[in-house]
Amino acid sequence: MLAVGLMSGTSLDGVDAALVEIRPRVARYDATLLRFKTYPFAPDLRTRLLEALPPNAGSVEAIARLHHELGRAYADAAAGVAGSDRIGYVASHGQTMWHDGAAGVTFQIGDPFVIREAVNATVCFDFRSADCAAGGQGAPLIARVDGLLLASGQEDRAALNLGGIANVSLLRKAASPDETTAFDTGPGNMVVDAFVRERTAGICNFDRNGLLAAAGSVDGDLLAAMLEDDYFSAPPPKTTGRERFGSHFLTRHADALSRHSLEDGVATLTELTAASVADAVAREGFGGARLIVSGGGAHNATLLSRLAARLPDARVETSDAMGLPIDAKEAIGFAVLGYETLRGIPGNVPAATGARRRVVLGAIAPCNLDSLILSLSKDD
Repeated sequence: MLAVGLMSGTSLDGVDAALVEIRPRVARYDATLLRFKTYPFAPDLRTRLLEALPPNAGSVEAIARLHHELGRAYADAAAGVAGSDRIGYVASHGQTMWHDGAAGVTFQIGDPFVIREAVNATVCFDFRSADCAAGGQGAPLIARVDGLLLASGQEDRAALNLGGIANVSLLRKAASPDETTAFDTGPGNMVVDAFVRERTAGICNFDRNGLLAAAGSVDGDLLAAMLEDDYFSAPPPKTTGRERFGSHFLTRHADALSRHSLEDGVATLTELTAASVADAVAREGFGGARLIVSGGGAHNATLLSRLAARLPDARVETSDAMGLPIDAKEAIGFAVLGYETLRGIPGNVPAATGARRRVVLGAIAPCNLDSLILSLSKDD
């Protein structure tokens, strides 16, 4: 079956859209990427999203309008990547506006019915709420997909996604996908991006290829102070987001950061990501695993080299080596989760989210159900 997976993350880069051919294979899937494109948010839309996100206080009207406009942005992305191909469904993660995993509260926007009207296909959406209702933290949800697509019978693997927030799935050799453990390790690119935007007055939004970090020096004392945040020592299951590691995290360390150049500040914040990831992976007994990295941070050569330095026994490589392009992996993952939703198969992993039980994830905006059900029955 052909499907479109849509993902827009905490970095607010835009909409990642993947056209994927999905074929069930007993307990696993073959997911073949046919097309992928990132559709950047219009500058005004991105600005208004930032204004509505923590630590700012967005109005109900602003959120409602963003919900509609994001629906149109997702619809354009889905239609664009699908082209003339007839798709079975769209799986849209939506844009997270608030996530408090410990409280089981999560909220994503991006009107699925606008997407449905544009592509004339069923839309799966709101993947996190069902897990939260079952006592889970609603994240990380990609854990089961990592188990389905990346687990090995020969070696331990750790699938690391470096988006705005960094999350890792730990895949024991020969374990089933439902035995995957996963959690957010802390900031991925978020604090670096915020610091670069602040220091350059918005001229730059991120550290391209890690060049700024490579030119700077790490402040060990500041790094140690940032690592004292109790999130890093908390045991999994745990999730986090902009609410904890947004620009206000930088404000807490503003005095120390103000004494540093742009390059030294970026180097220190990059080391924060590398240290928090490496410490978490090693603490869970995966210090010698094959570390498979995806997400925007996988383009950052300095960050990858620091991860390798802090995990000398690990084999650090990008998900490209596994046939999953680093920018497309999350969108592919939600396409697979959408397939699970439509088949009525639980998509969460309680060991990763803390839920009481496995549950079917996602809501469905139905369209052409008779033909969709027929296609699913043929796959089964």
